[in-house]
Amino acid sequence: MTTTPAPAAAKAPAPPPRSVLLDPAFLRLWAGTTASGLATWALPFVLGLAVLHRDLGAAGLGLVLAARTAGFLAAVTVGGVLADRHSRRAVVLWSALAAAAAAPLLAAGLGRSLALMTFAAALAGAGQGACRPAFQALTAETVESAQRQQANAAMTMAVRGSTLAGPTLTALLAAFVDVRTLLLGIGLLWLVAALAPSKGGVVTAATEGGPGAEGRAQQGSAETEATTEERAKAAPDGTAKGTAESVTDPSSRAGFRAEFLEGIREARRHPWFLAGLAALVAVIALGYSATSVALPLISRDRYGTEWVLAAAMTAYTVGALGGALVIARLRPRSQGWAALAGLGAYGVAPLSLMLPVHPAVVVAAYAVAGIGIELFNVPWFTATQREVAPDKLARVSSLDFLVSYGLAPIGLALIAPAIDRFGVTPVLAACAVACFLVPAAAALVPTARHFARTAPPAARTDRSTD
Repeated sequence: MTTTPAPAAAKAPAPPPRSVLLDPAFLRLWAGTTASGLATWALPFVLGLAVLHRDLGAAGLGLVLAARTAGFLAAVTVGGVLADRHSRRAVVLWSALAAAAAAPLLAAGLGRSLALMTFAAALAGAGQGACRPAFQALTAETVESAQRQQANAAMTMAVRGSTLAGPTLTALLAAFVDVRTLLLGIGLLWLVAALAPSKGGVVTAATEGGPGAEGRAQQGSAETEATTEERAKAAPDGTAKGTAESVTDPSSRAGFRAEFLEGIREARRHPWFLAGLAALVAVIALGYSATSVALPLISRDRYGTEWVLAAAMTAYTVGALGGALVIARLRPRSQGWAALAGLGAYGVAPLSLMLPVHPAVVVAAYAVAGIGIELFNVPWFTATQREVAPDKLARVSSLDFLVSYGLAPIGLALIAPAIDRFGVTPVLAACAVACFLVPAAAALVPTARHFARTAPPAARTDRSTD
């Protein structure tokens, strides 16, 4: 007697991935990142209130803000090396604590010692700079690869939301407390940034899930070991014992310069990263700088009101919030090209300032620019976290912040003399062209289409069925 075998039970469908917004580790990281972003934004605004209250002069304000920028640029590379050398959580902790310690120093120096305020501002900038690449690397350790785009979008939405609501909140607080108390409040925000994130390490390089993640981790380890062995062979005794000691002895670790150069070499392995960074620099140093200088002038001279300035900047932030909300779920087939197109959209902002258009057109152009900048930022951060060797991620991120933030002041310094020399319209036209053409040229670079050395599996499948 034969029996019909019972049909195999249908495999239960895999449960949908849990939202990153329900992950306690990510929420703690999000809280710390948001607090640091709010503290970073708030300091210039509060110092501006100090100028209004005559506790600080205009020249003093410029000196203090310049010191903060210098501290940021000096520390961002150091922070990248330290975050790859030690625990990313520890780097976030100590750098944020340094920024928190700067707040009472600023309050103590206000109206009394400009030298103390300058030192404290440099310390605050150093803390801010050191924690930025560490936060980027900690995100890759905390969030699974498939959820990082949503995580990065959530973080940028928090920062943009703080920028939008922050002025109103600070103005309301200023009606009840003085500037010194507001500065101490900034210190409390940095304490939140220091203490809120949990320890990383939830995601490992081998289980990251991105294309070639395990191979990149192995290659990065092999390169580090090869470099270490070469340095050991160059030891005076030239013995195998010296080689073994160099590999195992922490005191023989490569110097700061050598480790930073390893990060640069890792960045050069990714043509899409170099091309995207060049496009980002062009947009920030030319487009953003030009509009920052020209918008107040045009709002005053062409439209005769400050309303256009306020409305355009608000529209930019609202647009950025909308762009982050869209890109949290949107997965374009050619993600790199879509991101670069979003970055190039910033060109509509200087273009709108060139023409005698209705103010609503300027406001709409700034909203489009805000949408575009987040359509670039979120995939850019996500691709860097996915593609870069995990043990070099913080150093590559520090290179990103160093170049983009470092060249922005140069652009601001050059735009005003250029406007005086050539006029506002030619300068805006040149900057608009740069915003359009440089990202378009970056899109032609190999690997730029997907922000990856190899196309993601979904993209390869789509092309094979066309």
